[in-house]
Amino acid sequence: MSENGIKLTEEQIKRRRSRSIAIGLVLVGLVVLFYVVTIVKLGPGVLDRPL
Repeated sequence: MSENGIKLTEEQIKRRRSRSIAIGLVLVGLVVLFYVVTIVKLGPGVLDRPL
C-alpha cells in the first residue's frame, strides 16, 4: 500500500475482526444446517450403506 493509504484506528480493527469472526461462524452454521437437512431428507439409512 502507499503511504497515503487509510489508517484504521484500534477500535476499527477490533470491529473488523469481530465482524469477520461473526461472518465465519454464520458460514459454519449454514454448512452444518445444510448437512443436517441433507441427512434428514435422505434418511439415516444413507449412513449404513456399504462402501
